[in-house]
Amino acid sequence: MSTVEEKGRGEGRGQAGGRVTSAVPARLDRLPWSRWHWTVVIGLGTVWILDGLEVTIVGNIAGRLSEPGSGLPITSAQVTGTAAALYVAGACVGALFFGRLTDRFGRRKLFMVTLAVYLGATALTAVSFEPWWFFTFRFLTGFGIGGEYAAINSAIDELIPSQYRGRVDLIINGSFWLGAIGGSLLSIVALDTALFPANIGWRLTFALGVVLGLVILVVRRNVPESPRWLLIHGRQEEAEQLVASVEERVRADLGGRELPPPAGEITIHQRKTIGFLTIARTVLATYRKRAALGLSLFIGQAFLYNAITFGFGAILTKFYDIPVGSTGYYFAVIALGNFLGPLLLGKLFDTVGRRRMISSTYLLSGLLLFGTAWLFGRGSLSAVTLTACWCVALFFASAGASSAYLTVSEIFPMETRAMAIAFFYAIGTAAGGISGPLVFADLTQSGVVGDTVLAFQIGAGLMCAAGLVAAFLAVNAERRSLEDIAPPLSTVAPADS
Repeated sequence: MSTVEEKGRGEGRGQAGGRVTSAVPARLDRLPWSRWHWTVVIGLGTVWILDGLEVTIVGNIAGRLSEPGSGLPITSAQVTGTAAALYVAGACVGALFFGRLTDRFGRRKLFMVTLAVYLGATALTAVSFEPWWFFTFRFLTGFGIGGEYAAINSAIDELIPSQYRGRVDLIINGSFWLGAIGGSLLSIVALDTALFPANIGWRLTFALGVVLGLVILVVRRNVPESPRWLLIHGRQEEAEQLVASVEERVRADLGGRELPPPAGEITIHQRKTIGFLTIARTVLATYRKRAALGLSLFIGQAFLYNAITFGFGAILTKFYDIPVGSTGYYFAVIALGNFLGPLLLGKLFDTVGRRRMISSTYLLSGLLLFGTAWLFGRGSLSAVTLTACWCVALFFASAGASSAYLTVSEIFPMETRAMAIAFFYAIGTAAGGISGPLVFADLTQSGVVGDTVLAFQIGAGLMCAAGLVAAFLAVNAERRSLEDIAPPLSTVAPADS
């Protein structure tokens, strides 16, 4: 299925600098869905459940941590403000650090390392005894999660067939909210002092995250390196063998039925590394409109979610007198709405198309949050109806936010993929995810209705702005191969962007 036209012929693993023609990308894209693809989804995608568990637990236990007898002398504002900002800062730094390493050393090595970092930091968070310790390991937990975003999203998109890529990516990123549901319900149990002492229950929630992470680590060992990455980095024979073994497994799942022929081949100059300046020029100059799109999508969704989630518990307790131990029930409801959005709308991103679905989900969620802000300001909402409004708005927002990760992972060349994901995640999330908690923590916890309305309006406005940008700049990437959307920098005759 491949030929080595210059240096590297018959040299086993291949040699960087050789000119290779291969059908590896087309062979992967034409595969029907199989049990092997489920292995990839479970091994890689389930980590977002852990992220959702982490973020939700911290938000829901903030009140308990600030109470006397928690074993940690910390205030609620420090948990939802300082610690939340440090977690996101760690995620931004981790994404950039591990994103570069992922493009250079491979997807598989890094998605094992980043999960190990997450596990270690989470375990050490559970034994926090002083605020500085808690803050340090919240930062390092985010550091591991940020690396996961870069390594996992690039691996998933390179292994999943093009006709399923949109819906699979959205559902995987949306699975964050399954973890959020678990975190909400778990916090109810953990905060029940009839079951656990006040200084033990919150620690057990972090310990459970470690246990789940270890299970994922075992499953992930069966997920291979990306054949696309192997091909470009001078290891074409290994890539061909890996794809052949996958084809054999898929064929067996189909009862021996022959697979359709691949749609074409690609010719590349293999190389082991790509310079950082080359990556920067490619993303920010060659694909500058796509860069503007990526930044808009990430900033918009980051501010909308921070406007709601970081002040969620405080809004319920201050305005509706909901007990701290009961806020988890309400959050479980909006978390379910968040998960159902990508689950039910994901297929439309592959059929109706990226541009229409990305722009419409962003605009709808922003407009719905504007409406929620207006009703809240008038005093027309109860805790139940406010939660219902959030649930509807986030049904669309979650699909849109998940599509941001899909977008930046498929619209830039193969050699820059992980770094592009890391860059846009870091910049967008830093803008909304670091400043967001610091701004919204004060607005939503002030107890002043107008402040909370303003928080909602900020998030809604930026989400609508991102939707308008997507209406003009989104790429029609549905059912197209990654190499067609953005030819690799190593391609012999790359097409213009």
